[in-house]
Amino acid sequence: MTQFPIPILYFSNEPTRGGAEEHLLTLLRGLDRTYFQPLVACPSQLAGKLRPDLPNDVEVFPISLRKLSHAAAMLRLAQVLRERAVKILHSHLFYASLFASPIGWICGVPVIIETPHVREDWRRGWLKSKFVVDRIVGRVVTRYVAVSHANKRYLVEEKALAKEKITVIHNGSDLQRFCPGQTSSSNLRQSLGFGTDDPVLMVIGRLEPQKGHKVLLEAMPSVRRAFSSVRLVCVGTGSLHDELLSLVRDLGIEDAVRFVGFQMDVAEWLNLADVTVLPSFYEGLPLVAIESLAAAKPVVATAVDGSGEVVVDGETGLMVPPGNPQALSAAVCRLLRDAELRKKLGRQGREWVCKHFDEREQIKQTQDLYLAALECATQGMRKPAHLVQTETKRSPARSSDVEGRR
Repeated sequence: MTQFPIPILYFSNEPTRGGAEEHLLTLLRGLDRTYFQPLVACPSQLAGKLRPDLPNDVEVFPISLRKLSHAAAMLRLAQVLRERAVKILHSHLFYASLFASPIGWICGVPVIIETPHVREDWRRGWLKSKFVVDRIVGRVVTRYVAVSHANKRYLVEEKALAKEKITVIHNGSDLQRFCPGQTSSSNLRQSLGFGTDDPVLMVIGRLEPQKGHKVLLEAMPSVRRAFSSVRLVCVGTGSLHDELLSLVRDLGIEDAVRFVGFQMDVAEWLNLADVTVLPSFYEGLPLVAIESLAAAKPVVATAVDGSGEVVVDGETGLMVPPGNPQALSAAVCRLLRDAELRKKLGRQGREWVCKHFDEREQIKQTQDLYLAALECATQGMRKPAHLVQTETKRSPARSSDVEGRR
């Protein structure tokens, strides 16, 4: 019989804070402490970035495990799993699961879970070769959490992982943080050197190739020809910072673009925006789109992966092909020209995310998955009565759903 609270170790291998880490924080804050005891293992750089938002009861173990030669880190992870009697090991992103899942299996952890989060276009060489390594590691993974229906299709159709192991649980957000209709403080606008009536575009995301900032910057001269006072705010940090600054100079748009780094209060920054832009080349299920629509800000997004499950073309935003500055510029200009369309998409977008992407539903479904998987693994644990619920399935943004709402 398993004892409550159940020790759960979350493992992340990333040094930076992005969407996967926000997903992780949602679980760390929201898990029912009567039944679950969350722990975290991650690189010290990430631990420092998470700490301001970590609950006080979450113990953090600094572990960076990115190479097979990191034997000391492997031994440390194994030590934590054994000493804390971890019953569930939940790795976030494939590169974390690649190392942690086999270690968990060797240590006898009953339930091993992986949330891959995204389609892994970054992979090269042996890591991508027919995804053989994924299927080998997958033999010790108990369950996969796909953050979108598109993410599940990728895992089944491209990685050839076992369909019966995969559960779709959409990302969620604390929607109560966002208050549509509020405007940002005048001090924020002034600090950026923006005029009172300057239209503001905003892109929130790590400055990495995946996020497509270069495409958006290349679209800006065309947008500026139609709206000379338009401004762009880039929220986030990353390896492309200097390269993107250089591109801004080459394009002659220094006066229109601001890089403001990582920002804790996303809601305040979204209040500044007229339109948010998500020019990514791939996504799992973008939290930024959920947050933007929660703030009633329409989104121009690329039609990739799970983005279309949040940004429904013509209903909550506009969709464009990835890597196409001309199409991106045309969609942005369409929204800047039409204030009523912006309001309509923003209003419908908030209704959409409030119905489908509340973090409370994400947490409930994840807890149900943990208990069901552990019950199956241990054969004898009784579920707490208030958590024994039939799994509810959210409606994906299928074309038939959209047609019915028009």
